[in-house]
Amino acid sequence: MKRTTSGLVALLLVVCTGVPAHAQGTEWETLNDDAMSLYRQGRYDRAVVVAKKALEVAEEAVGPDHPDVATSLNNLALLYSAQGQYAQAEPLYKRSLAIYEKALGPDHPAVATSLNNLAELYTTRGEYTQAEPLYKRALAIHEKALGPDHPGVATSLNNLALLYSAQGQYAQAEPLYKRALAIDEKARGPDHPDVATDLNSLAGLYYAQGEYARAQPLFMRSLAIDEKALGPDHPDVATDLNNLAELCRTQGQYAQAEPLYKRSLAIREKALGPDHPDVAASLSNRAGLYRAQAEYAQAEPLYKRSLAIDEKAYGPDHPHVARDLSNLAGLYRTQGEYAQAEPLYKRSLTIYEKALGPDHPDVATSLNNLAELYREQGQYAQAEPLYKRSLAIVEKALGPDHPNVAASLNNLAALYDSQGRYAQAEPLYKRSLAIDEKAYGPDHPEVATDMNNLAGLYDAQGQYAQAEPLYKRSLVIMEKALGPDHPDVATILENMAKLYRKTGRERQAQELDKRAAAIRAIKR
Repeated sequence: MKRTTSGLVALLLVVCTGVPAHAQGTEWETLNDDAMSLYRQGRYDRAVVVAKKALEVAEEAVGPDHPDVATSLNNLALLYSAQGQYAQAEPLYKRSLAIYEKALGPDHPAVATSLNNLAELYTTRGEYTQAEPLYKRALAIHEKALGPDHPGVATSLNNLALLYSAQGQYAQAEPLYKRALAIDEKARGPDHPDVATDLNSLAGLYYAQGEYARAQPLFMRSLAIDEKALGPDHPDVATDLNNLAELCRTQGQYAQAEPLYKRSLAIREKALGPDHPDVAASLSNRAGLYRAQAEYAQAEPLYKRSLAIDEKAYGPDHPHVARDLSNLAGLYRTQGEYAQAEPLYKRSLTIYEKALGPDHPDVATSLNNLAELYREQGQYAQAEPLYKRSLAIVEKALGPDHPNVAASLNNLAALYDSQGRYAQAEPLYKRSLAIDEKAYGPDHPEVATDMNNLAGLYDAQGQYAQAEPLYKRSLVIMEKALGPDHPDVATILENMAKLYRKTGRERQAQELDKRAAAIRAIKR
């Protein structure tokens, strides 16, 4: 049960980022509205054309330094960001910010929104140190201008919390999410869609930490609010259903996840059209469910359709296309179809490097996936430099104690383990375990995976007395976190059975194998 980072979309969390328009009853306002409507439909190329026209109209009507021009610049930048054209978006966001600061003063709420948008761009590119002071300044402006209990403050808190979550700084993120939730509940009432968004965000934090029992009621309350407030066929309801389905899938509750995924997809197709990027995300997530159940023939056409939609919507060089390519490659790799997987992984890597730069965490994930492909084929010399580069990127981008660093250490250790280089593998497995225990706490499934892997290392060297307690603790954690019938529980039981056979405990081994077989036989 080796752990790899994957390109699958997990949680789709909603963040408010738009800058309000100031003009009324003008050609400019109509163009802006049209551009944003096209954006919501996923028709980005057409939206860019309209947004450029809006900018041209605003500059001609009110001059280059008017707030309306800043709004048009922001909207055009948003569209470029959506297409992964970050180098084109950044100067537009910066010019928009400069106009707002000059025209409205440095402490105006529009300046805060502009700061939030620029910060979000940096977050997407993995430039967290550049994003943080912008988010903090936006928060300070909102608190000063609007008061500490205004919904605008909640948005800023949510954005800053998302930044910390992306870096694995969960303890810093949680109180911000909770404060945002409290503000929106007080300001808007407990049944407002913004409260649902806050609940989703907090639930996503718990999900990331493996605290599924805390995440589930929040996801369910979010779903109930959106269904009541927006109706059962709203795209936000589809997002809620997707998130709840992801929670079920992670816990091996496949029968519960599938109807949620199906309903989420149906809503998005009806509300947004069959070629919208959100439909692609739903298809990808549902394909991931089938892949987890080894139903590869059902997964493949969904991954392919997701890829086709994103290529049409974003163009061939967008990070979402890279994600789709990685997912399809992973499906082929799982089936041992390495020749089909390799060019997809390579194209995915090329897109990420071009779009996000060579030192982005998504590049590290892509390197890791390609390295896994080579490791599984015994091409260790090709795999090792990729694993090492992946590790260096995440250590630099996220810090030495981030869970992604633990994943990279684990995967490099697995390479050494496969080669019998046990002395090199052991400290990496141990460091991976230490990072995950610190980041997640002692009872997280990732900690159980780390223990299982370290136990396997000792097992392979005949150090059974060291391996057995790790297997046992790993089993206890998995059973508690995921339930006694999860496939990962079966994996640990099978590993323990092999150890018992090696140490002459055949009867105990048979009992474990019997229980593992019963778990595997469950129709999910």
